[in-house]
Amino acid sequence: MTDKPDKPSPKRERKPRVAMPEQAPQVRIHNFDEVPLGYLPEQAQDEAARCLQCKKPLCLQGCPVNVDIPGFIALVVQGKFAEAARKVKETNCLPAICGRVCPQESQCESLCILGKKGEPVAVGRLERFVADYEREHGLIEIPEKAPRTGKRVAVIGSGPAGLTVAGDLILLGHDVTVFEAFHRPGGVLMYGIPEFRLPKAIVEQEVDYLRRLGVEFEMNQVIGKSITVDELLDQEGYDAAFVGVGAGLPYFMDVPGENLGGVYSASEYLTRSNLMKAFAFPDYDTPVVQGRTVCVIGGGNVAMDAARTARRLGAEAVYVVYRRSRAELPARAEEVHHAEQEGIIFKLLCAPIEYVGDERGMVRQIRCQEMELDEPDDSGRRRPVPKAGAEFTIDTDLVIVAIGSGANPLLTQTTGDIDLNRRGYIATRGAGRTSRRGIWAGGDIVTGSATVILAMGAGKAAASDIHEFLRADVGIPSDWSRAAPEGVQAVPSR
Repeated sequence: MTDKPDKPSPKRERKPRVAMPEQAPQVRIHNFDEVPLGYLPEQAQDEAARCLQCKKPLCLQGCPVNVDIPGFIALVVQGKFAEAARKVKETNCLPAICGRVCPQESQCESLCILGKKGEPVAVGRLERFVADYEREHGLIEIPEKAPRTGKRVAVIGSGPAGLTVAGDLILLGHDVTVFEAFHRPGGVLMYGIPEFRLPKAIVEQEVDYLRRLGVEFEMNQVIGKSITVDELLDQEGYDAAFVGVGAGLPYFMDVPGENLGGVYSASEYLTRSNLMKAFAFPDYDTPVVQGRTVCVIGGGNVAMDAARTARRLGAEAVYVVYRRSRAELPARAEEVHHAEQEGIIFKLLCAPIEYVGDERGMVRQIRCQEMELDEPDDSGRRRPVPKAGAEFTIDTDLVIVAIGSGANPLLTQTTGDIDLNRRGYIATRGAGRTSRRGIWAGGDIVTGSATVILAMGAGKAAASDIHEFLRADVGIPSDWSRAAPEGVQAVPSR
């Protein structure tokens, strides 16, 4: 007979979730300041007090980085906010980031007992609160590290996967150097997520914490161009390498007119705005087309980010064009809600079939095909099919394509004998091991575009395996598999 989770008391079940204050929509569309304003201490304690402290907390099963959720929440109830932050940091080196962008509603919060008949505990908001409290009150402490092992690890890419690997391995006594292609660390956290969702100062402060732990960062290093992974291992003396370069190659739809001026990939559009601060033009000299009527193609979080950015850059009308219905929108419910509050118009069950330009080669119109849903496809969602004879047009002067991205082949083509899958992503087996001895990979370069927290989870698993590898006096662990998974192609040595 299996134990059942604690049953919530009726009194606690009726207590509503504490709302987080946020900027009013009519105010925030004119600035790039963060939308949610965060809890006050008494609000955080009230929300934390809703936690039932279950004997067998299911929420733990939903956290890819194994945060002791009941443990840190219990400390919040007691008013021990800095201690709560340190409890989170036992397994998560980026709590202020995760508290803002992690999709808790589909992970830890989705398993909360209170959510069965009401609203789950706001785990993400509490994580954000404790991280902010510790930082804002100057209470950050550097934990004790294990004795130095003399082993050196190269981490390629400073996104969430790479930062997690670096944070875990530095505490275990290894020397870690992070190589980043851009001039500022953070990866997608810096160039992909807008300021109003994740302030860049927060990313910089989380990175600074890793620097204080001893992690070294080398910027403007395009691995595969300035130096290869093989050279890092064979010539520069690194004992292991982790590849976490993300999926930065934008996808397009091969729609006629995609080469017109004013048709951006979401990757370029958001990088110009976020990393290069086009939103602060002319203080920062980064040009970006500021359309009056903008169409964003896609329905994920990146599409919401692009649409809400365009609204703040002065667009009078912003449309999200998505080929499925609202029920299939992959974006977080909170992001869709905020977008609607900000006046974003959703054109659902339709897809672009042509971009029409003017005599100067600038986009001026989209021809769209209405869709209807058929049987489910491989993703489990109902497949959109064209509705016969149902077409319409939208006048536009800026199109942003946000339908996903793939693996940039630069690194993989210059790394000998590393297996890829059919889509060009690095193939891994168990804990991020690649086909190459001493090389691990994780995050979007393995899975394709996914969430920050899933990339961090992959980083934690890889860091643990790298640590065991480095502890061994003999070269390769005996269970290192050379067998390629199904659908894998090997990339030959140069």
